[in-house]
Amino acid sequence: MTISNRKPSKRLTCADARIIKKRLKNGDMQSRIAADFDVNIGRISEINTGKKFAEVRV
Repeated sequence: MTISNRKPSKRLTCADARIIKKRLKNGDMQSRIAADFDVNIGRISEINTGKKFAEVRV
């Protein structure tokens, strides 16, 4: 059995999603946004495509 020292990704809020959507709209790279929020780039992609936080408007 191996023990992982990895921490789970941060859980994003609606306020985070609003900021992320604004940054995406301004042309920021998804990888930079993901690094700034300490989340997987897949979370940013899900917000960008509307799979997550579709109800959040900017």
